[in-house]
Amino acid sequence: MVYLDFEKPLADMEGKAEELRAMARKAEDAVDVEKEAVALDKKAGDLLKDLYKNLDPWRKTQVARHPDRPHCRNYIDALFSEYTPLAGDRAFGDDHAVMGGLARFNDEPCVVIGHEKGNDTKSRIHHNFGMARPEGYRKAIRLMDMAHRFGLPVITLVDTPGAYPGKGAEERGQSEAIARCTQKCLDIGVPLVSVIIGEGGSGGAVAFATANRIAMLEHSIYSVISPEGCASILWKDADKMRDAAEALRLTAQDLKKLGVIDRVIAEPLGGAQRDSKAAIEAVGTEIAAMLKDLTGKKPADLIKDRRQKFLSMGSRSLA
Repeated sequence: MVYLDFEKPLADMEGKAEELRAMARKAEDAVDVEKEAVALDKKAGDLLKDLYKNLDPWRKTQVARHPDRPHCRNYIDALFSEYTPLAGDRAFGDDHAVMGGLARFNDEPCVVIGHEKGNDTKSRIHHNFGMARPEGYRKAIRLMDMAHRFGLPVITLVDTPGAYPGKGAEERGQSEAIARCTQKCLDIGVPLVSVIIGEGGSGGAVAFATANRIAMLEHSIYSVISPEGCASILWKDADKMRDAAEALRLTAQDLKKLGVIDRVIAEPLGGAQRDSKAAIEAVGTEIAAMLKDLTGKKPADLIKDRRQKFLSMGSRSLA
């Protein structure tokens, strides 16, 4: 288990409980030692509740980036059957930061698309830490075109710090690819639902999340820029990221109040990283509910619903 900075007291307590259990396996008075370990477990549980009761935006950002949170591949493996990945944009190449293809959700055919960050050093480099290049967005456009042609709902799983800002990506038309992907989301006449499962960073996230229905995991984030980037621009000081996180209103709870998203998905105590199976099941339940809301709607109505959703944003306030 990887512990975040603010979880250090919890790490110490759970570590001591594990040490006591190791002693109990060797000691003659194992029962007494085990009792002490159980008491520490209870204290650790209470501390975990306190830590996650009212997380501030910066701490939620840290949880959203936790390396042990389930990633796109985990959700696809658990929730979808007959997944057939499709690669390439038919123009330049394949982008491993974006995965997607044909699949079945609850035994119904669909198209699933998502950002994949990877779960160790080798896979993170392979997937470019979930930062898509232009060919990734063009691959998504190709998949959405296919979904539109065959009348298949589209499910997107968003988890990216943002689009890749490298020289090669800019040379190949990064901003144009993001804009066209966002436009494609608005134009397809099939149900489109999106879930922010970790980070929803900048236009790289919007290009997948311009959907009829958008849900966020409780401790995920969704913003036009990262807190560090915002702090660097506004205050010329990346260390003011905590102030930036507060100002950006990037939490699921704030975005629900503002009408940017439709649903907040509760996470297991301590975040999705502490119980991946429960978190994935909760996401599956919400995807099913969002698709049910859209079942039977005509293509023109789905497009109108989606466009109206985004045109009406900004009419609410947090006050």
